[in-house]
Amino acid sequence: MTVLASDRTGIVKQLSETIADHGGNWLESRMARLAGQFAGILRIECDAAKMMGLVQALEALSEEGISIQVKREAVAEIPKQAMLTLDVVGNDRPGIVKALSAAIAEAGANVEELHTALESAPMAGHPLFHAVGVVSLPQMLSMEALVESIESLGEDLAVTVERSDPN
Repeated sequence: MTVLASDRTGIVKQLSETIADHGGNWLESRMARLAGQFAGILRIECDAAKMMGLVQALEALSEEGISIQVKREAVAEIPKQAMLTLDVVGNDRPGIVKALSAAIAEAGANVEELHTALESAPMAGHPLFHAVGVVSLPQMLSMEALVESIESLGEDLAVTVERSDPN
């Protein structure tokens, strides 16, 4: 499910209480606050007999300004893939995330997680784009091919990649 709300103290508490009170089990989540907004992605499980009550209780949180979208699905088997941690730094410019995501996709990799920010360049002070992320790499794709694809976006990009263990 996804969660969106204006940030305030207690959102996660409300979610976790609602889920637990209706027999749900919180499996995993990613949450963040950005520009005064709270966003989260959660995986929960619940017995089929209690699911409708849980969904209704979660949807009722909209009265308190918490928007929730629930998607029911069966857990799919995900093939083992190499996971890479990317660190990309370069001069900021319009379209840099578009170009970076296209280079990753065109190389055949998949963005699993991505955090981006603008930072001040040491000494010069001009804005630097900084992205840190996790990318899954199919077996037929080499780490070097992915790095080459990203570095082709410009000479000003510094790309560091570390291989992680497969899931």
